[in-house]
Amino acid sequence: METTEIDFTSRDRISWVTATAFSIFHVLAIVALFHATWDAVLVAVVLHWTCIGWGIGMGYHRLHTHRSYKTSKFVEYFFALCGTLTLQGGPVFWTALHRIHHQNSDHAGDPHTPRDGKWWSHMLWTLFGEELHGDTEVLGKYAPDLMQHRFYRVLTRWHWVPLVLLGLGLLAVGGWSWLLWGVFLRVVVGLHCTWLVNSATHLWGNRRFATKDDSRNSWWVALLTFGEGWHNNHHAHPTSARHGLVWRELDLTWLQIKLLAWLGIVWDVYEPTKDQIAGKSLPLESAV
Repeated sequence: METTEIDFTSRDRISWVTATAFSIFHVLAIVALFHATWDAVLVAVVLHWTCIGWGIGMGYHRLHTHRSYKTSKFVEYFFALCGTLTLQGGPVFWTALHRIHHQNSDHAGDPHTPRDGKWWSHMLWTLFGEELHGDTEVLGKYAPDLMQHRFYRVLTRWHWVPLVLLGLGLLAVGGWSWLLWGVFLRVVVGLHCTWLVNSATHLWGNRRFATKDDSRNSWWVALLTFGEGWHNNHHAHPTSARHGLVWRELDLTWLQIKLLAWLGIVWDVYEPTKDQIAGKSLPLESAV
């Protein structure tokens, strides 16, 4: 893969579109707390599971970026649609950015390393630089496999449309409480959960593997993200569909993938062997 020509660490230009959108979402997320109903909370929980667990965990991350398993184009496209509902950009954008992160993890060119600042890695990195969320021409070279499909190109350019349609549907069916909880508060919670993988799991936790970055395993981030918090495991075995590598490392996304494999919906699921895991492991006294 070519070295990135985009300076994601530049702080010369604020992305006003992103900053405005995130500000509005955070304000309305607070407003949602004053319009809580049990049905609205349930809608938010179900959508969080669908959008973060399916859209980001099983979709954007383990399928579209790392190709940890195979499935039908229908399922691929469905997971990509779920991913757009998180306000994290379209599939080409997300995949390209994450591949760049792995290429330069915690070194020059990493879009969100804590070495550039804790808050930079958590969320400030999203507020600076060029607005590339819908730009397939610039980022497409980092996701050439997705660029072959018109669906992914169009969905990346118009990634905000599914979220708008969802919001209108929630408003029509459940009123303002459903809209506030199902879109604004749910999206903000999902953003911060995902950003914790960029920040917290490169700062705190245990290291089982001697990777060339600062990645760490965090059980509490894993709980918030359906298994994405076993980040040191992931950086050691990036193409593994399984991030929690032992029984005590709860990885709900992996369990969902196993269920789909049992049902025949996904196949060719990659999981490292015990020898591969042991070969990269740190000595016990160093795994802290």
